[in-house]
Amino acid sequence: MANTIILLDSLGDWKPYYETSSTHTVSDYLKDKYLASEPNLVINLSNDYSYNSEGYYCSLLAQARGHRVIPGVEIINKLETGTGIRLDMNLHKLCFQWIQKNAISENWYLTIYFGKCKEKGLEKIAQYIFDNYPAPLLRVCLNNRHKNQIENIQALPINQLTEEEQDYFADALDNFNRKVWRLRSQKNYRFSLAILYDPEEKFPPSNKKALQKILEIARKMNVYAELITEDDRIRLMEFDALFIRTTTSLNHYTFHLSQKATQNEMVVIDDPQSIIRCTNKVYLNELLKKEKIPTPLAMLIFRSNNNSFEEISSKLGIPFILKIPDGSFSHGIKKISNEEDLKAAFSILFERSAILLAQEFIPTEFDWRIGVLNGEPLFACKYYMAKGHWQIYFHDNNGKSEEGLVDTIPIYKVPPQVLKTAIKATSLIGKGLYGVDLKVVNNKVVVIEVNDNPSIDHGLEDAILGDELYYRIINHFSQLIDKSYQ
Repeated sequence: MANTIILLDSLGDWKPYYETSSTHTVSDYLKDKYLASEPNLVINLSNDYSYNSEGYYCSLLAQARGHRVIPGVEIINKLETGTGIRLDMNLHKLCFQWIQKNAISENWYLTIYFGKCKEKGLEKIAQYIFDNYPAPLLRVCLNNRHKNQIENIQALPINQLTEEEQDYFADALDNFNRKVWRLRSQKNYRFSLAILYDPEEKFPPSNKKALQKILEIARKMNVYAELITEDDRIRLMEFDALFIRTTTSLNHYTFHLSQKATQNEMVVIDDPQSIIRCTNKVYLNELLKKEKIPTPLAMLIFRSNNNSFEEISSKLGIPFILKIPDGSFSHGIKKISNEEDLKAAFSILFERSAILLAQEFIPTEFDWRIGVLNGEPLFACKYYMAKGHWQIYFHDNNGKSEEGLVDTIPIYKVPPQVLKTAIKATSLIGKGLYGVDLKVVNNKVVVIEVNDNPSIDHGLEDAILGDELYYRIINHFSQLIDKSYQ
């Protein structure tokens, strides 16, 4: 992939900014005279996006040519038809607080430059609007009410910027696109891969050495790979693919970025569908049960009902397990042995979810974890329980955590029924990367859960395959990208 090009009605519109070979006219792009090699990203800065205009056709043809373009035709149509969005409750409150603080008494305007704005305190609102209307320049009319403040959203032509606004635009563009210009332009890579991670995460799905391995193997495969964080979300469209290596959740930025990447036709692991199907244990339990895949005995517990220990234990036995739907790394899970345990668990867990999942307790020395990529087994591990505990992770009341040992097993040594069940379970989710947790009791295999964001730590999950594991993952991205261009 090559780097970015910027389209303008006239190159004179770029006079206030530093010269760059990335600028081209709208007319030249329409005539296919833009670059000898294809651009990775097209930034359409035409002053006219109206239907059947040259600016409109630039975005239309960019998509037909397989180029990533901002704004896309769908966004242009939304702007032209006045299709609106509403802020969520928290953003309504944030916006109204800003209105009161600044004594706004009438309609006012917010200018958004690639998801950024100059108004301190409105950064989250600017980013939210840009996520829904990814366009280089937006002018948003807002009222001064306590909610539903957005009146309309329009594209702002670059030739209408004031001198001050030109400075904000230049800084935002540089921040949005700097890596493409400064790094990727040095070499033509096969494709570009963003690896989303959280450097502050306590239990990340990949340790630092694994992340460095991904970067190392990508470089050897002539793939541009870069670690990005939530703060880099405005740069997402620079890349061809997204690999999420921080713990996913539905009501979370990881899901929003996965959605945004998918909407822009990027290859994504974990894709939104996989996140929806895997991160909620209630959904997953129903899905596995419907498809007759063996799971522990389970029942749903509703906050609105009267739930007794006697009723639940009569169906699941004593003790049983109580889980919040979206817990991870052994958080939000309680073992219940009596009525007192149940009441204490309810007081904590019902604060986080109106529905809980109760499951029979199946004690084993270890859980199988089968890593599956595109329907094929990638790695196999035995995850042992933490010392003296019934879970793989043990979190004490002082905030300290311990985890059990991990044995990585060659695929050919895994019991065939374990592999078969794991692959069947992931076939209900998708073709991405998954980790299936299973137990074997009395020669019977049961699926505990399917994880969309499985742990891949250097020295553990890669202990058998080594570099080959990372090669297979990156090659999977490559195959999907090649397929998308066919």
